[in-house]
Amino acid sequence: MTEITISIIKEEVYEEVAQTTSYTGAKMENDDKAYDRIFTTEGDRSQLERFWSESCVAVCETLKEFVQAEQNEKEGFTLFLALSSSFDKALEPAMKKELFSFFVTNIVCKWYVFTNKKEAGDFATAAATMLDGVKRKAYHRRKPTRPTRK
Repeated sequence: MTEITISIIKEEVYEEVAQTTSYTGAKMENDDKAYDRIFTTEGDRSQLERFWSESCVAVCETLKEFVQAEQNEKEGFTLFLALSSSFDKALEPAMKKELFSFFVTNIVCKWYVFTNKKEAGDFATAAATMLDGVKRKAYHRRKPTRPTRK
């Protein structure tokens, strides 16, 4: 059994969400109020917290057969996974990056349901694809190597 720990820092996710929503709002054509409507601010934090919690639940549901424990605390989300002993540890950094991207994209998707419905569907599809990618990496196994004789 291979055990890995993945931590996602909440503040880093929120910074990326703010950057994404800011960029989208600034680039909207023919909508003078788009930036103010789409960009997330500190005033939106309670709603974003709900989306964060929903994202944590989605991760645990998708990876439930691997989850040993999880911690959803003020600073962030930590996931303790028990994977096959032939799990390729080289995939661990990619799993962390993809899980981080899932949190950002999923929160933006949920935010866009209220503020930018036109793009919400694309973000939902992207978030689902990312979470599936994390699960596929968890299932991936290293090819066995044959011992060589000298």
